[in-house]
Amino acid sequence: MIDIQATQDTREVPLQKVGVKNVRYPIQVLDKNHKVQSTTGTVNLFVNLPHNFKGTHMSRFIEVFHKHHNDISMNNFLEMLEEIRAKLDAERAFGRITFPYFIEKSAPVSKSAGLMEYTCSYEGEVTVRSEQLAVSKGEGGSLPLAPIPLTTPEKSEQALPSPLRSGISATPSAGSNAARNARFFISIKVPIATLCPCSKAISDYGAHNQRGFVKVKVLYSKFFWIEDVISMIEECASTPLYSVLKRQDEKFVTEHAYDNPRFVEDVVREVYLGLKKMDFKWFTVEAETEESIHFHNAYAYAEYSE
Repeated sequence: MIDIQATQDTREVPLQKVGVKNVRYPIQVLDKNHKVQSTTGTVNLFVNLPHNFKGTHMSRFIEVFHKHHNDISMNNFLEMLEEIRAKLDAERAFGRITFPYFIEKSAPVSKSAGLMEYTCSYEGEVTVRSEQLAVSKGEGGSLPLAPIPLTTPEKSEQALPSPLRSGISATPSAGSNAARNARFFISIKVPIATLCPCSKAISDYGAHNQRGFVKVKVLYSKFFWIEDVISMIEECASTPLYSVLKRQDEKFVTEHAYDNPRFVEDVVREVYLGLKKMDFKWFTVEAETEESIHFHNAYAYAEYSE
């Protein structure tokens, strides 16, 4: 049958990204306490398209992703992108997968257990070009130009769990000996609560408080657990959130928040310092709260790069 996508296009307009978006798929990710967690991911996969090709083959994205969906890890994620890039004869391949991640959490006093949901995403890029390529800015900042070489992992890394190794094996496509680079980012969104320091200082009793979130995006450079980053972020808020609270727990959480007032500026600065202690080489931090007595949200953002 005729392959329309592979026919020539004469308009001489290259496309930076073509592919599939909002593909929902069952996946498995690494879990610190249970080894593996089954969840549902929303997937975006793209390649660049040279000016002389009319289109790309959308079904090939899904075919390759299906092969890898039971091991969505850093190591496998980049291998999957390299396979997509080679299969579609592209210079660059991009991927992003967003998924809910669940952690069982006990209430502070009663120890009643429930599940908390956190939104996580993996974002990667592989390219055959040896130079570092700029990427378009997204909301809240730009991505760093810090490639991860697509090389065979050192023996010292083989002992690490496969989901987060710093290098991967990649077989060049036929007829190509170009260097391959990759970048991999992890984003984590954590719900929190804050209590206003100003409201506490000026009021005879009480202080306004609100729910919000902290979102971090880190450039992968060494193995870490998602759970450890979440715990650190929650410690930087006025109080963490819980899915189950008895009356004695509500008393504890209310008083704990009152004793730990935080502006969004405070939260971002504390998380910033926490990520530096965890030795991340590049990251962004943003915090946003839906103010309970103001008709606006409060927001703060910071970025770090070595």
